[in-house]
Amino acid sequence: QVQLMESGGGLVQPGGSLRLSCAASGSIFSINRMGWYRQAPGKERELVASITNVGIINYADSVKGRFTISRDNAKNTAYLQMNSLKPEDTAVYYCNLHEHYQYTDYWGQGTQVTVSS
Repeated sequence: QVQLMESGGGLVQPGGSLRLSCAASGSIFSINRMGWYRQAPGKERELVASITNVGIINYADSVKGRFTISRDNAKNTAYLQMNSLKPEDTAVYYCNLHEHYQYTDYWGQGTQVTVSS
């Protein structure tokens, strides 16, 4: 089975930075997309950023220029560098791995990101 382990959340002041990590383990289909969704209380879950196994990247408009996603395929680990954080970035961030084979989704446990002064 595939498991995702997230880390890196926390409390930061506006303008601060955090780096999220998501390590996947198990039998992982090579053609896949990893990324983060976030969900704030009372709001719908939204895609923040994603990256495919060949490096194709997608960002939400709200985070372009501030967040950077990357991955290490050898380690099956994705990273989300979040800079210039804003209060509206406050949410639970969920790592996601989407396999093209059978279009299976796997989810991390979620990590809380709070941006507040």
